Amino acid sequence: MHDLTEGNPIKLIFLFTMPLLIGNLFQQLYNISDTLVVGQTLGVNALAAVGSTGSISFLIIGFAQGLTAGLSIVTAQRFGARDLKGVRESFAASIWISLFVTVVLTVLSLAFVHPILHLMQTPAAIYHDALIFISIIFAGIFASVAFNLLSNMIRGLGDSRTPLYFLIVGTVVNVVLELVFILIFHMGVAGAGLATVISQVISAGLCLIYIWRHVPLLRINRQDMRAGAGQLWEHFATGLPMGFQMSIIAIGAIVMQAALNSLGTASVASSTAASKIDQIATMPMSSFGVTMATFAAQNIGAGKYNRIIKGVRQTLILSSSFAIVIGALEIIFGKALVSLFISGHDPAVMRLSQTYFNVIASSYVLLAVLFIIRNTLQGVGQQAMPTFAGIAELVMRSFTAFFLVGPLGYAGAVSAEPLAWLGSCIVLIPSYLRAIRQLHNLQYMHDQNEQAKQVTAESGTGNHTEISVPNSTQAPHGLSRAGQHSTKQDS
Repeated sequence: MHDLTEGNPIKLIFLFTMPLLIGNLFQQLYNISDTLVVGQTLGVNALAAVGSTGSISFLIIGFAQGLTAGLSIVTAQRFGARDLKGVRESFAASIWISLFVTVVLTVLSLAFVHPILHLMQTPAAIYHDALIFISIIFAGIFASVAFNLLSNMIRGLGDSRTPLYFLIVGTVVNVVLELVFILIFHMGVAGAGLATVISQVISAGLCLIYIWRHVPLLRINRQDMRAGAGQLWEHFATGLPMGFQMSIIAIGAIVMQAALNSLGTASVASSTAASKIDQIATMPMSSFGVTMATFAAQNIGAGKYNRIIKGVRQTLILSSSFAIVIGALEIIFGKALVSLFISGHDPAVMRLSQTYFNVIASSYVLLAVLFIIRNTLQGVGQQAMPTFAGIAELVMRSFTAFFLVGPLGYAGAVSAEPLAWLGSCIVLIPSYLRAIRQLHNLQYMHDQNEQAKQVTAESGTGNHTEISVPNSTQAPHGLSRAGQHSTKQDS
């Protein structure tokens, strides 16, 4: 386990991010292997079928990912506060919540998969394959939830490398099984879906074995599993907003996918292929964002508020600089990379892909800022504004679908992403500026308590006046209970 509360912030952030980045890149190989194998062996229609389900999958799986990330923030805060019993209790509460959510998501997603595909205007030519693929993914929700919960818990304690190793194993298994199921057993898109689920089961199993053998801090017992209502509610209050935020964003993506579907198979296929390049290019920005959630959570638990501000400032500069460089490279070379996913180099698909890169890659700085600020706010316990930012993204995507796709066609459709990022930043930036002021105030009170403590120790009187940090019900905008509690203890 690694402590992010001591040492050079940007150095720690960079070192923590690198394994996370590699892990996220391998995570994308899950999707890319689906796209690459399906596109090259089964054709454009099968590729479009798999791609058309991406936003539906994000709606359900994204909720589970957001939820488990939120649950791990509570665990990270307790780890930063050195509350070891609280860490185990947090893990136990997270398990109960994840089990409940898995059952609900699996039942609802399989029950409503037909209406959702119809609502998205899925073209008849790809409807059957889309239904088969997404049904298998939904049936395997348990595997995705398990892996995300366990890997997020390990990361919350400061270890970003171990989940990477297990993700690499899962990715290799995924690629091998896809080739076997599609090329040897001729299972079509069903083989791609089944390979993804099996590989996630293996990765989750490896995480569980590692935790039991090497992370005694997460080795829970019967007493830890007896989570009370207050314990469960604290975790729901952190995890659910992050889950809903992901789903709100996904609803906007579904609206846009429906708009893309109405433009025809070439538009769907070009976005499916180009988005894979886009997802790889934005992985470093996303990884820095995920790191900031853990960094902020541990440091607010330790009462080191100014350290959070310094880390955010340094990471914003680093991530934004990368965004400018990678955006330019994608515009120049993205079209050539898309040809890897399209057999026959369909000219219509290639032309639309270049449009995709021109519009989206030029706006990456907005995305870099969004990732850093949103995850930092979540890490310090502010869940409301990131959720409102998700609503802003939904509004912007819906506006694009209803008012820009008609007159601008494909260019209007892909402009939904940068407009959504802009809408989110408009909500998040003022919230972050308020959070900075709150963190400065908390740091001042913490420092005053430390000074009073030092004066008392030097005088030997044993009496001093402590400056109390407000509790969670008094703190403006919901700064984390863990951080405030830790500050009072450290004083």
